[in-house]
Amino acid sequence: MKKFISLLLVVLFFVVPAFSQEEAKSDKLFQVALLQSLMQGEYDGVITVGDLKNYGDTGIGTFQSVNGELIALDGKVYQAIWDGSVKVAPDDETVPFANVTFFDADVQQEHVQAASIEELKQILDKIAANQGINQFYMAKVTGTMPSILVRSELAQKEPYKTLDKALKTDQREFSYKDIKGTVVALYCPNYMDGLNSPGWHLHFVSDDGTKGGHVLDLSVNDGTAELDIISEFAMIVPNRASFNNKNLAEDMKEAIEKVEVKGK
Repeated sequence: MKKFISLLLVVLFFVVPAFSQEEAKSDKLFQVALLQSLMQGEYDGVITVGDLKNYGDTGIGTFQSVNGELIALDGKVYQAIWDGSVKVAPDDETVPFANVTFFDADVQQEHVQAASIEELKQILDKIAANQGINQFYMAKVTGTMPSILVRSELAQKEPYKTLDKALKTDQREFSYKDIKGTVVALYCPNYMDGLNSPGWHLHFVSDDGTKGGHVLDLSVNDGTAELDIISEFAMIVPNRASFNNKNLAEDMKEAIEKVEVKGK
């Protein structure tokens, strides 16, 4: 695993209330476990949704047994499940992986137009580059999506498969036209390789809270992009045999790319 520069890393072991409320609500990105551990089938919850809300009101992640996609927005935690429906997740639902922050817009760009997810990422990249590519960013892109393709997945059963294998058979995709909503996007800098995936990761929830998921592709018409610049990072990991015995130094880049991008 690479050395990390200018990174405040707080690793906690399963007991969550280690930050004061003042610390938790500072400009900090809070991460539950590693994307790499999730990729390797570490699907059991680490903290509850109720606890997660203490560390952020906006973000992305998943749920126990990978039972749907997590979209945190304005203090609500939405669960987009395999049948295309979305509900507000109960506080006792558990979370094996997530990134959240208390969103405070530092940069805003109006009239965002994008014909594809790659074009939207390029727009967000340019905004981030003007602020500094070695910071974390949480972004919200609001407006009308002329088209959007999202996915969720069926909850997994033990023994858990790796995430790329699980999604190969259990991913479900949903396409919508002219839908209003919010894309919640996380940017991790390159030095996070090994703890998360560098670059942008996008989830979506509609304005009426009934549709959403992990974004595979989209177009944006006259949207508004807001970015929160985040300079602190904290992480909690589980202290259990299934996590402790995993080889988290394994290169997961190819598997991560397969689950992130349409058609992989």
